[in-house]
Amino acid sequence: MTKKELLDRTKNFALRSIKLVEALPNGAAGSALGRQLLRSGTSVGANYRAACRGKSRADFLNKLKIVEEECDESIYWMELIEAANLIPPAKLKPLITEANELVAIFVTAIRSTRENRKS
Repeated sequence: MTKKELLDRTKNFALRSIKLVEALPNGAAGSALGRQLLRSGTSVGANYRAACRGKSRADFLNKLKIVEEECDESIYWMELIEAANLIPPAKLKPLITEANELVAIFVTAIRSTRENRKS
């Protein structure tokens, strides 16, 4: 996957997260969980973009770790949204799947970067 493709994919993840938050009910739970998901879901792309502009390999690696954490946190908030029956599971599943795929991509990138640092 190219840098451009991953930049586009993480931006699309942010946009899909925004749309999910907009679909949440207006109650206290929907509002609280929505704020959390909005923050973490949009942070994935922003932090990946920052990682691409890292000043060093160590800086790049640290920023990639933040991307992984924010993506995993997004999964957590979506799981809570599902468990609280705020959005039907069928509507959440594609975005949770995408988040899991992004986590896997970033874990692999982190591992590769660490291995390349040792070489």
